[in-house]
Amino acid sequence: MKIFLQSAGLVLFDLASTLLFLIVFLLTSNLYAAVISGMVLGVAQLLWELWNRRPIEALQAMSLVLVLASGTAALVSGDARLVMIKPSVVYALIGFVMLKRGWMMRYLPPVAQELLPDVAVIFGYLWAALMLFSAVLNLVVAPHTDALTWAAFMSVYAIASKVTLFVMQFAVMRLIGRQRRRVASQG
Repeated sequence: MKIFLQSAGLVLFDLASTLLFLIVFLLTSNLYAAVISGMVLGVAQLLWELWNRRPIEALQAMSLVLVLASGTAALVSGDARLVMIKPSVVYALIGFVMLKRGWMMRYLPPVAQELLPDVAVIFGYLWAALMLFSAVLNLVVAPHTDALTWAAFMSVYAIASKVTLFVMQFAVMRLIGRQRRRVASQG
């Protein structure tokens, strides 16, 4: 359970500024408050990583740049559609970055890195596919709904799809890891 919680914590940390934006927007219907909240949290997270002398991963840096760029554009224009389309750009860019073989190793505990690097690569590609599908789905949903409906739908979809894949990955990797450990101890 400890490993599961550590992995879940990393995923939530990476999604936190987006989730905060969606929560603030859903609760207040205030685009400016939501955008500023997400931007401030994104910057705070990066500063936290630097303060703790942790390397900034490509996904983290790219996410922050996109949050700041699209947030600034939305604030200047006052157009919620810029924020509504931004997830498609983010999902697509993240999906393409996730096509890099082995990107997932950062999220795995040492025992999984040792026993399951091949499985991690497969799940890395599944995550890339999920992100690319999410980009297309958002492009279909955003133009056909108002901002609040879009925020509610994409919030539920984003959380449900990622939690589902995360739990599935955790269960599969745990099962395969136990089998491989058992075989290794017998041989």
